Amino acid sequence: METERKEINKTVILLIATLAAFLTPFLGTSLIVALPTIANDLAVNAILLSWVTTAYFLASAMFAVPLGKIADIYGMKKIFTYGIVVLTFASFFAAISPSPEFLVIMRAFQGVASAMIFVTALAIIASVFPPQERGKAIGINITAGYAGLVMGPVLGGFLTQYLGWRSIFYLVVPLGLLVLSLVLWKMKGEWAGCVGEKLDYWGSLIYIVMLSLILVGFSSITGTLGMVMVIVGIIGMAGFVIWELRVEHPVLDMSLFFKNRRFAFSNLAALISYIGLSTVAFLLSLYLQYIKGLDPNVTGLILVVQTAFMVIISPFAGRLSDKIDPGKLASLGMGLITIGLVIFAFITQETSLYVIVLALAILGIGVGIFSAPNMNSIMGSVERRYYGVASATVSTMRLLGQTFGMGLILIIFAVYIGAVQFNPQNYPELLASIQVIYLIAVGLSLIAILASLARNR
Repeated sequence: METERKEINKTVILLIATLAAFLTPFLGTSLIVALPTIANDLAVNAILLSWVTTAYFLASAMFAVPLGKIADIYGMKKIFTYGIVVLTFASFFAAISPSPEFLVIMRAFQGVASAMIFVTALAIIASVFPPQERGKAIGINITAGYAGLVMGPVLGGFLTQYLGWRSIFYLVVPLGLLVLSLVLWKMKGEWAGCVGEKLDYWGSLIYIVMLSLILVGFSSITGTLGMVMVIVGIIGMAGFVIWELRVEHPVLDMSLFFKNRRFAFSNLAALISYIGLSTVAFLLSLYLQYIKGLDPNVTGLILVVQTAFMVIISPFAGRLSDKIDPGKLASLGMGLITIGLVIFAFITQETSLYVIVLALAILGIGVGIFSAPNMNSIMGSVERRYYGVASATVSTMRLLGQTFGMGLILIIFAVYIGAVQFNPQNYPELLASIQVIYLIAVGLSLIAILASLARNR
C-alpha cells in the first residue's frame, strides 16, 4: 500500500477532490438566487419553479445510496470520473435550456452527477492519504465544500444580475473540464473496497421508485392521483426497510437504527432538522426578490449570512463536542434553529431587512452548533468498523431532509398558489405560503429537539 501511495501524486488527488467538493454545493445554492429571474425568463409557474431545485435534491437522494455501493464494488475513480463527465455535459445543456421542463431534466442529471462525485471524493482521499495526513486532507476538502456553500448565493446573485442566470451553468463547464483533464492525466490507480460483492438491485430499485413516488405525489397532492402516489410511496418505503433488514448485502444497513438508540435518534434529529432548514434559502429568495423587490445581487449577499455564521461556528462547536456531551450541544443548536424559524414564521411585507439578517445569523449559529456535535454523536455511537456506514447514513439523512423540505414547499404551493406564474396579484398567497411553511418548520424543529434530547435516555 505504501508503494502505491508513493506512486500517486497526493497533492493532485487532493486538488481534484477539492475542486469537485466546491462544485457540488455551489450548484445547489447558487441557482436559488436566480429562481425569480428564471421564472420570468422561461415563464415558469410556481410548482415547476420548485422542481428546478427539487429535481436536483431528489436525484441526489435517489441515487446517492446505490451509487455509494456501486463505487465500492466497481471502483471509486470510475464513478467519480463518470460523475464529472455527466455534471459538465448537464451544466452545458442546462445553460442552453429552451424550456423549463428541459431545465428540470438537466437539473436531475446534475443531481445524479453530484451524488456520483460526493460519495466517492472523500473515500478516494481516505484511500490515498496515510492516517497521519488524512485528517488535514479531509479538512481541506470539507472547507472547499463550505466555500461552495458560501460562494453559491454571492456569486450566483452577481452572475444572475450582470450576466444572466445561464452564466451560472456556463461557469461550471470549464471547471468540470479542468477536473476531468486532471483525472485523466494525473489520477492513477483505482479504489474499490467491496470487489466481488453483489449489488442489492431490488433494494436499490425499491428505494429509487418509492422516493420518486412520494416527491412527485407531493407536487399534485390536491388531486386523487397525487395522494395515491404518496401513500404507495410511504408503504413502499416501509417495505424497503423490511427488505434491507433481511438481505445479505443491503444497499443501506438499517439494522443500526434498531439496535443503537443514540445512532437512531441522532440521525432522526438530522433528518427532521434538514427538512425545515432546506426551505429557508428557497423561500427567502422568492420573498426578497418578489415581495421586497430586491435585485439578485443583494439577495445573494443577504442569504450568505446564515452560511457564513455556520462556517465560523462549526469548527469551534466540533472541538467543544469533544469536551461536552455532543447530544446536549446539538440540542442547544436545534433550540437556536427553532428561534430563527419562529422569526421567519411571522414574516410580513413590512418586516425589516435587519430582522431577516438577525434571524439568518441565529439560524447559522444554531446550525453550526448542531451539525458538528450531532455528527460526533453519531460517529461516537458506533464501532470503528461501522464508520463508513454511519458516514453514508448521515449524508443520506441530509439529502432526504432537503428533498422532503422541497416536497413540503411543493405541497403548500400546490394548495395556496397552484400551477400559475408568480405575479403581484398572487403575492399575498405567496406570503401566506411562506408563513405556513416556516410555521410547519418550527413544529418539525421542536420534534428534532425532542429527538436530540431522547438520544441519551
